[in-house]
Amino acid sequence: MSIRMGMASYWHVHAWDYTKQAQEHPDTVITAVWDEDPVRGREAAAKLGVPYYESLQDMLAQPDLDAIIVDAPTNRHREVIIAAARAGKHIFTEKVIAPSLQEVREIMEEIERSGVKLTVSLPRLNDGYTLAIQDILARGQLGDITYVRVRLSHNGALAGWLPEHFYSLEQCGGGALIDLGCHPMYLTRLFLGQEVTGVSANFGYVTGKEVEDNAVVTLFSGSGAIGVVEAGFVNSHSPFTVEVHGTEGTVLFGTPEDKLLLRSNQAENQGEAWIEVPPYSRRESAFEQWVGHIQNNTIAESNLQMAVELTSLMEAANRSAKEGNVIRPEAVSLQP
Repeated sequence: MSIRMGMASYWHVHAWDYTKQAQEHPDTVITAVWDEDPVRGREAAAKLGVPYYESLQDMLAQPDLDAIIVDAPTNRHREVIIAAARAGKHIFTEKVIAPSLQEVREIMEEIERSGVKLTVSLPRLNDGYTLAIQDILARGQLGDITYVRVRLSHNGALAGWLPEHFYSLEQCGGGALIDLGCHPMYLTRLFLGQEVTGVSANFGYVTGKEVEDNAVVTLFSGSGAIGVVEAGFVNSHSPFTVEVHGTEGTVLFGTPEDKLLLRSNQAENQGEAWIEVPPYSRRESAFEQWVGHIQNNTIAESNLQMAVELTSLMEAANRSAKEGNVIRPEAVSLQP
């Protein structure tokens, strides 16, 4: 039997991408729409040929609804996700889970009480370059990690293709960092492979928006390894870039081609030249993993741990940019 899903808002630019994933998955079907904007919601429901619900509670009360996909404004995630969990609906959500760690804790407590399955969209964890870099690190080819840099940027604030509400501090909780910067943030943390002990952030306001459109964050660790997270809405030709450096070697991706290059003292050529690492296959998407957790009654433990820590790091970065200080992020763990 298909898992029947409701769309909880089309506020986010990726909402139709998740709709497509649900339509293409053999075990899922979209059966309902709620949106805080009735005009947008009715248009989406009409396009899909499903009912539109003016009230979120009315949609969640439907006994034939199994799950929801949350693309509501970030500041409404707590409200929407907790309501869905209390209604016994499984939840897939756009990052971040919520803008503050306190809200995330409240959400996770409700998820644990209800027993529903939550998965967060952190798509670059499943890309081939990420899996290949993790394999390189696991084999010790870079030695001790000393420096990680990940950059993701586009020209949305210059070209005007981002929706205007993406510049709302109230709805988004920030700008380029909390939107695009989520991806380099969780990747940088992943490749550092150790607890972040300090966060220092600087924000730029190139286009004069309410939120930052240019951001850089430095992550510090007890070992002396440093991570650098870069994000922006004001760059026309800025390639997605990953650098991971260690005492025994370096791996590069996107400089600017989508090639993974390794130079390591531990490689067969003993670091005499760069080696192009063959591409790895993508892992199944976060959406597909979520469906699997629903079907198999399993928990997305690593996904949720990364997602909770992501909010902790984002909150520390926002505070650092505001106060001009290095902030120690709150340590988080899903373990009892």
